[in-house]
Amino acid sequence: MAAAAENVYSEAGLPGAAPAGDAELLQPVGPEGNIQGQMEEFLGPHPDYDEEEEERKYYRRKRLGVVKNVVAASMGGMITYAVYMGLLQMQLILHYDETYREVKYGSLGLEDIDSKMLMGINVTPIISLLYTPVLIRFLGTKWMMFLASGIYALFVSTNYWERYYTLVPSAVAIGVAIVPLWASLGNYITRMAQQYYEFVNYKEEHVQEQKKTPKGASHRYVIIFQSIFYVLFHLSLVFAQFPMILFLNGYLHNYNHTLHKVKHCGADGVGMIVGLNKTVLYSLPRSLYLIKVESVLMGAAFLSMIIFLALCGAAYRPTEEIDLRSIGWGNIFQLPFKHLRDYRLRLLCPFFIYSGFETLFAITGLTLSYGVCSVGLEKLWALVVTYGLSSSVFSTLSLSLLRLPRQIPLLGGAVLHLTVLVGLMCWSPKPRNPSILPVLLGLSVVWGIGSALNKTGLSTLLGMLYEDKERLDFVYTIYHWWMAIAIFIVYLWSGLPMRAKIAILLVTLVTASFCYWLMERRLAKKQPFRLPRIPRPRHKVKGYRYLEEDDSDESGSEKSEEEDRGTEDDTVGDTDSLDTNVLAGEGGRVRGRRRRRRREDAYEQAGGVEEYVQPEQ
Repeated sequence: MAAAAENVYSEAGLPGAAPAGDAELLQPVGPEGNIQGQMEEFLGPHPDYDEEEEERKYYRRKRLGVVKNVVAASMGGMITYAVYMGLLQMQLILHYDETYREVKYGSLGLEDIDSKMLMGINVTPIISLLYTPVLIRFLGTKWMMFLASGIYALFVSTNYWERYYTLVPSAVAIGVAIVPLWASLGNYITRMAQQYYEFVNYKEEHVQEQKKTPKGASHRYVIIFQSIFYVLFHLSLVFAQFPMILFLNGYLHNYNHTLHKVKHCGADGVGMIVGLNKTVLYSLPRSLYLIKVESVLMGAAFLSMIIFLALCGAAYRPTEEIDLRSIGWGNIFQLPFKHLRDYRLRLLCPFFIYSGFETLFAITGLTLSYGVCSVGLEKLWALVVTYGLSSSVFSTLSLSLLRLPRQIPLLGGAVLHLTVLVGLMCWSPKPRNPSILPVLLGLSVVWGIGSALNKTGLSTLLGMLYEDKERLDFVYTIYHWWMAIAIFIVYLWSGLPMRAKIAILLVTLVTASFCYWLMERRLAKKQPFRLPRIPRPRHKVKGYRYLEEDDSDESGSEKSEEEDRGTEDDTVGDTDSLDTNVLAGEGGRVRGRRRRRRREDAYEQAGGVEEYVQPEQ
């Protein structure tokens, strides 16, 4: 049997004429066939290569990159504001001391310089709504954060040579950069949450085709990433006190000297601290020590710039950046105002204003008028550190949005602040009374909890309501512009009695809570809201990427929109074909254009029925 089988195989291997139908199956015999086989083996996939496993590892690296971006942006913002607030606090205390001004600068007029500097920081953001979206669209989200951190570093550098022509222009530049920085940070964190969702669900069809994600799909990651951001950012209040703790606190008089002429504190007070001694330093710090402290702060400011530049990845794909800029500068300028047509944003504006009020009141009201006025300037750092740590730790409470309705954290923080404000309205601590320090620290903790719930709640709510990546910078610009308006109002009311300030906060808080409840009620009733139409990118005739329709890199959401409109146009064509004699002329084309215009107006009114469906919690 073995011999027979061998003969069969040997006969099969004899060269002979192949059938005509199998001529293409023959491989060349000899050296050419061996070379072709080796090339196929060399160029073909490795036998141990697992494409699915490699894809999984690739998207895992992408997810880790997104987490790195969120942490880097949070650390960069935290360091930037820690340097800014620490330097500003040290500068204002030094310049307040009468002896320091006379010995160091003579008749330079530091008090006048400081007032103009604060005016530049607080007044300039009023016009930020006019230029912020244009800057973000022109520079991009990442580069806007980098540029703004560079402006903060410029402010630090001007303190090496304190003159009117250095401090005031740098303060105006800070005011110009505040709203763009915060709008970019809010946009960046929310966009990272959307990217993380895409990298987790990379096998989904709508992700692979770059179409719009389902409603509420990325809410989980928006909540988590906003919580991470504010946990890290609120630590800036803690690190801002390091110059005070390690350097300036050793030069301050005790409370018996600084508060010697103070008669009223708390609710009975007027302005900040009436009667605070003009000499708060018992000895003047050496100029060399000041230069060393400012150099450390300058190094930290440069570190934040490097973090934004090197560690933060791009928020959008290059083609998405092109699409965002290609809608026209006039449209970019108008869209923030058009977004205010949406009743959701209009009803949230009182909460935006209160968010600015409570931020400044925590420092100028609770910490200074109640805290420093009672326990002295040497305990300022303890009150601010307590408030910062409380805000940081309790920012994790926003994670409750993963299980609870979204109304609970935001309204819970409002209830805490309402309780504290009512108590402060009736409390007037005595000056030079350090025994009440534990009470003040407890109030700082409670106010920090309310601030954490307010900030994380509002930022998360905006990320959940406006999931379209083309709208994020407009929405966050409106939010932080209203906060800047509120901060400017606080700057103007600095001379009012404390009870008047608290009354304004109470009215604003109650109004904000009522408007927010009204917004949620309208959404529960599925009342449609009006969203402005984002114009389609006008880049078909510009750039090599968009010369051919098939080679376009535009996102799937835009493609689907164009396809829908194309389908509608085809439908119009079919309907109009019933009377070809009428529509063959110019009048038919005019009527077709009118129909398309009416469709666009209807699209602008509500953006579709699905837009007002409240996502499940």
